[in-house]
Amino acid sequence: MSKKVAIDCGCGSGSDIGFLLDEGFEVYAFDIEEYAIELCKRRYSRNSKVHLNIATFYDYAYPKTNLFVADSSLFFCHPNKFESVWQEICASLEPNGVFCGSFLGPKDSMIGSGGARTRYWDDLLVLSEERIIQLFENFSIKLFSEHLQEGINIEGAQHRWHIYSLVAKKIR
Repeated sequence: MSKKVAIDCGCGSGSDIGFLLDEGFEVYAFDIEEYAIELCKRRYSRNSKVHLNIATFYDYAYPKTNLFVADSSLFFCHPNKFESVWQEICASLEPNGVFCGSFLGPKDSMIGSGGARTRYWDDLLVLSEERIIQLFENFSIKLFSEHLQEGINIEGAQHRWHIYSLVAKKIR
């Protein structure tokens, strides 16, 4: 793959899209929220290097890519569907392609008995450090960090964040 292609998974309002464009990427971005895609369309409608879709992890047609960005989005992939989504992600990444993203850890206060409930998904995807390392067996992990921090969330409530962040290069 000679051109630089990135997928922004769960693109939200598109802040990563602008950075990726500045770095010379053609960007394929999707989000389940129609409002998020409308915001992105307003920001990037005149840019032919931006391709936007309203989609879930399960129905998105992942193009071949050099860079897969999934920051705070895969949390919302239903645990029962994650394995097939992960296979799609890995198949979309070219050899030497880079995955950059984060995963929700088991100590996050969003996790309650029976799992956390959200608007579109029954349960949040929660992974242990060991499971994340297993997922990246065909990658060279360049950066791996665990964030465990107490604070106040956007709604003003007490929250404990437990996030694993990583950057990994696909080797096979």
